[in-house]
Amino acid sequence: MTPLGAKIRKIRKDRDISLKQMAADLNVSSAYLSALEHGHRGTPTWFMLQRIISYFNVIWDEAEELQRLAEISDPKITIDTAGMSPKATELTNRLSQNIDSLEDDDLQFLVQEIEQRGARARAKKA
Repeated sequence: MTPLGAKIRKIRKDRDISLKQMAADLNVSSAYLSALEHGHRGTPTWFMLQRIISYFNVIWDEAEELQRLAEISDPKITIDTAGMSPKATELTNRLSQNIDSLEDDDLQFLVQEIEQRGARARAKKA
């Protein structure tokens, strides 16, 4: 499941909307919507995301959160490390080989660590 898929599912369940009903209201197949929620489909188009936001009639902050989650929800990401340091290539390969065995706590730690270090590196360049 992707971060966006989990959020869509949570909002839908909190509002007691069935997958079938939401799919019908958005004029998409329930198979598409299910695949989107479970991370078997890529990030939705900007237009589809706007339709989902409108469908839920969410406040501005929650709409921004859905857009942010869409940006980090591609389930089939490719990382091109050509021209980067050998350590960047090693990191991406090790992550690819081990991600399926990591616990949620480990993944959360790695996400936070990467975000913190990336922010520091961007601040140094600015």
